[in-house]
Amino acid sequence: MISTASPPLLTALQSSGLRWPEPPPGISRKGGAGPSDHQAITINGQTIMVPIHTDHAAESPFWAKATGSSSAILMHEDEERAIISLPKRPAFYDKSTADGIPYWKIATLHSDKVLATTLLQDCIRFQNRDTSCQFCAIGQSLAAGRTIARKSPEQLAEVARAAVDLDGIEQLIMTTGTPASKDRGASLLTAAAQAVHAVVPELPIQAQCEPPDQDHWFERLAAAGVVNIGMHLEAVTDAVRHDIMPGKAEVPLSRYMSAFKAAVQVFGRGQVNTYILAGLGDSPDDIVAMAEQLVDIGVYPFVVPFIPIVGTPLQHHPSPDADFMHELHSRLGPIVSNGGLSSESQKAGCGKCGACSTMRNYEHASR
Repeated sequence: MISTASPPLLTALQSSGLRWPEPPPGISRKGGAGPSDHQAITINGQTIMVPIHTDHAAESPFWAKATGSSSAILMHEDEERAIISLPKRPAFYDKSTADGIPYWKIATLHSDKVLATTLLQDCIRFQNRDTSCQFCAIGQSLAAGRTIARKSPEQLAEVARAAVDLDGIEQLIMTTGTPASKDRGASLLTAAAQAVHAVVPELPIQAQCEPPDQDHWFERLAAAGVVNIGMHLEAVTDAVRHDIMPGKAEVPLSRYMSAFKAAVQVFGRGQVNTYILAGLGDSPDDIVAMAEQLVDIGVYPFVVPFIPIVGTPLQHHPSPDADFMHELHSRLGPIVSNGGLSSESQKAGCGKCGACSTMRNYEHASR
């Protein structure tokens, strides 16, 4: 059995998914606004998110041989590769608000020490499937009763305090569906951050939204307690953006670039990041070229393999294979490191968590 989890192994597992003979007892989720149909898996102390609920995962060469209620041997066909474990159910999941809303409907455990929430479980883009982001499942978890439509600042602050006290949560990631307002959700995030920071001042917060109409929102978010901001490109070329997410593509790349520059002025180099989904149609050269521009500005490009979510228009879209992701990350690692950025230096957010991508392993390898 391999005693360490190498970058190629982690990348292959995340790209291929994992077959689990029985539903795993850990915390996994279907649908939602972020990476979904995944299970948090810990290998040699590193937690990554691995698809388990997708059609693609059902055909994976990786499978889990259970050895206990929360542990297994990672198998690659007939070969034992590593010992894996699952995060335990967080204690805050057993609590509810005074009006009976379970805490897990307000915010959820992501990875092993990250609290995540979608403030508005709806999106102006999602309302028309012809123009929505074709990969998004923001409405599925609400329709299934696994969340509530809108989380108030007070509710989130209450849950955050409990999650830190009971489970040692180390950061909060807040995203939101895009409302029909020019600030594109920045005001919702500001109010939520202010409430959380007042109750749990020690908890680092990342806020995620589309670029707001005015740059002054970055200063307001920072004043409210946000230490890192994510504005997610998902795709990096106009052709793919208009094909895959026609509504969101109405915000041009030029606005993203100007917003990135303004946000870096407020939050600092490396404290602004953007999520890029590899496998939607952009070539590796396209992604690398964009990453070079972003790093030059001071933005961390968090590149993740696209994993289709069941029930979305792209549910049968192929995922990038392990070789594609390994070669891409091998090119990206030196760009990030040579630009003075890293996952470790981020105060909060997707890059800091790192569970949805194996990029951090290639940063280390490039040094």
